[in-house]
Amino acid sequence: MRNKFDTFYLSSNKLDKEWVIVDVDGGTLGRVASKIAAILRGKNKSNFQPNMDNGDYVVVINAGKVKVTGRKTQDKLYHKYTGFPGGINTTNFQDMMNTKPERALEIAVKSMLPKGRMGRQLYRNLHIYGGSEHPHIAQKPKQVVL
Repeated sequence: MRNKFDTFYLSSNKLDKEWVIVDVDGGTLGRVASKIAAILRGKNKSNFQPNMDNGDYVVVINAGKVKVTGRKTQDKLYHKYTGFPGGINTTNFQDMMNTKPERALEIAVKSMLPKGRMGRQLYRNLHIYGGSEHPHIAQKPKQVVL
């Protein structure tokens, strides 16, 4: 019998991970990314524990239609370093959306997850697609409105 002062710890075999689908059409990049990161971590659940992966699997559609405010389409820069001297590649938000529309949202969500093993494990539960089609119909994802 449980004492009222006992601390409740969720065991890994009692996790209730679900598949959710998020449509980010017309949403703001940072606001959408923070809500997706909270769902990935499981902060929207009553049994949240910071040391466990009890978040849901997230399928994001229409990532190519996410927006930013102000002049960030030209001013927001993404850097990638090749590892060689002088090997830094820089691209702005508009070019990123033209070439790889889902990459901007991936970078935003990944930077909001914890760093280390837990963050890498949570990042694997994220599936982002630039259009409205996705191959996860068999998992029967629930629609989530942000």
